[in-house]
Order: sequence, then C-alpha cells, then structure tokens
Amino acid sequence: MIKIEHLTKYYGQKLAVDDISFSVEPGEVVGFLGPNGAGKSTTMNMLTGYLSSTSGKCSIDGIDILENPSEAKRLIGFLPEQPPLYYDMTTREYLSFIYDLKRCTLNRREHIDEIIDIMGLGEMEKRLINQLSKGFKQRVGIAGALVSNPKILIFDEPTIGLDPRQIIEIRDLIRTLSKDHTIILSTHILPEVQAVCDRILIIDRGRLIADEKTENINSLAAENRKFTIRILGPKGEVSTFLRKTEGAAKVEFLSSGSDGSSLFMVQCKKGFDLRRTLFYALAEKRWPILELSNVGASLEDVFIALTK
Repeated sequence: MIKIEHLTKYYGQKLAVDDISFSVEPGEVVGFLGPNGAGKSTTMNMLTGYLSSTSGKCSIDGIDILENPSEAKRLIGFLPEQPPLYYDMTTREYLSFIYDLKRCTLNRREHIDEIIDIMGLGEMEKRLINQLSKGFKQRVGIAGALVSNPKILIFDEPTIGLDPRQIIEIRDLIRTLSKDHTIILSTHILPEVQAVCDRILIIDRGRLIADEKTENINSLAAENRKFTIRILGPKGEVSTFLRKTEGAAKVEFLSSGSDGSSLFMVQCKKGFDLRRTLFYALAEKRWPILELSNVGASLEDVFIALTK
C-alpha cells in the first residue's frame, strides 16, 4: 500500500532524512516515532506530497507521489499536528467545504452523514467549530481526513493537548478506523503506540533505526531484561549481595513486606539472565525467593536505548 525507497532529503547542506526505506501493508497500523529533529515530520510531509524529496521514491498503492501527485493524494487522508480548521464554520459546513476541495464524487449528504456518525459529531454538526472543545476539534480534523473515504490515513500527533478521557476516545476511534484503512500514526506519546499500533518504526538523525512488530518490541532492547524479586532475608545484606552479582547492571529496592521480605528490581547486563543464578545462590544463603516476575522492556526503554 505504501512503499518508500531510499528516501533522502537535504535542506541546503543539512541532511534531514538519510536514505530510509520501508513499506506498509494494507490494513496495518504503524507507529512512526522519533525524537525532535529526527526527520519524522519531514518524512511524513514527503509521503503526503507536501515536500519533494532530494532523491528516492514514495509510492502510494503503486502511484509515485511526485509523478502523479493528484492521483496519489486522493488515496490519502492527512491530519497534521495542527488541524487546518475554519473556526467560523459549523462542523457540517466544514466537512462540506472539504468535500468540494477534494472533488469528492460520493453522495454528499449520505457521505457526510456517515462521517459525522462514525466520529460521534451528531450533536456538534450545527455548532461553530470555534465553540467546540479541543477534543471535538480534533474529531472534526479526523473527520476532514475521512472525506472521500481514502485508503490511507496519516495522523501527526492526533492526541497532543488532549485530556486523558479525550485521548482514550481518540485511540478508540483510531482502532475503529483501522478496520477499513491503513494508518500511519506519528506521536511522542509512546504508550499510545503500544495501545493501537501493529508495528513500530523509529527514526533518529534522519536514519531508520528500528522496524519491528509491537509484540516483539522487547527484542530491540535485550540489554534491558528486568525482573522483580521478593526475598526473605536481611534487607541490607540481600541488597549488597544482589549488587555484587556478576551480570547485574542495576539493582533497585522497591518495598518491604510485613513478613520481613524485600522487593527488588534487577536489571541485567546484555547477554545475562540472572534468574537461575540467583535461585541457586540464594538457596545456599537460605534466603527464600517468595516472588519472581519478569518485567518486559517498555517502549520507553527501547526508544531511549536506541536513540541515546
């Protein structure tokens, strides 16, 4: 559905995007991540045809975005970080305006009614956009991206500035839309990516440094293997013992139990798994292990490990 090949972008002498390639299959929801200045927005703008590339190729459903921009753009619904809303229009007037801009050929009333229903804007369709909450303004922006029923939706920071309830609502909407659309989601909110995306791309300093399915994200940060362990024994001695264990990168005391036990977080060095080693060593010390739980690396761990 989307294919990017050796995409490169220079601003004068500054290299913003450095020879990146990836593809997105129909029906995928892909999270596109990167620190500020990594080239994320530049890539999104080239993908949507807002910027030309210095070299490389962007194809939408087999159509080159530079050779046939009008045809390719008809397949894309784009929500930029700041939705381009006209505050003196009502919600319905705005969607009708976008309908005309996109030269949509679907039945106007039925199509706009359907979008308003999907986005939960029924009670807001006759209100001026200026009078809507930020959450509903964001819904109107997404609704505009849905006009003409494009195959691909590209959202740039769709939940920025929203309160927790509004964030959950927008996430639910993205999940609903993913049933009929291919979606690229650019965001700084990492738990959001894990909540809604099938696959994660990470860009840093203009280069693509990670491309992995969300459920396999732990494999990108093997050095961050962690587990919690509750041990019945003298807290100070146990703590010192854990910190001196070969392969322990970090040991953190978490809490004390009413039974005299202590709970620790242990992070292993790359290539080490200390669980078996600690089992036998603590048995010799006669310090029982009351609890042992693996803690998978979070997306934050992976992001920091790859971009530091």
